[in-house]
Amino acid sequence: MRRAVQAQRRSLRRWERSLVYGVVGVASEVVFTGARDSVLRRDWRLRGHSYLWMLPIYGLSAFLFEPAHEMLRSRAVWERAAAYSIGIMGVEYVVGMSLRRKVGVVPWDYSGHGRWVVPGGATRLDYAPLWAVAGLALERMHDRMREVTVTGR
Repeated sequence: MRRAVQAQRRSLRRWERSLVYGVVGVASEVVFTGARDSVLRRDWRLRGHSYLWMLPIYGLSAFLFEPAHEMLRSRAVWERAAAYSIGIMGVEYVVGMSLRRKVGVVPWDYSGHGRWVVPGGATRLDYAPLWAVAGLALERMHDRMREVTVTGR
């Protein structure tokens, strides 16, 4: 006869949250690029895209965004939004330029997309409001993931 073993519940580990951030980030990017192209190019196929590089890049949120969120939690919304926007653009620039040095290309190269593109093409300053909103949305995602428990070791 088998004895019932009471399963232990635990919070998600950081690497598991990293995977969630990566998948949600890539999915969001596919939706964003599909919607943007349908409006700007009148391409009603809603064909979005992303890059395989983006899964680990978005996954960095578990290691970079979460500690920032904890430090900024008590600050005003506008202060958190500004910090997230600056932080996300900083990571976008550093990762983009690192990829350019290592593999010769920035996968999301913004060069030629307006006057707000930082030299090197890795960052667009006109995306600052988008990144501010994304950071505030990530706060909610982070808080929800803290509440999730799973069975296992």
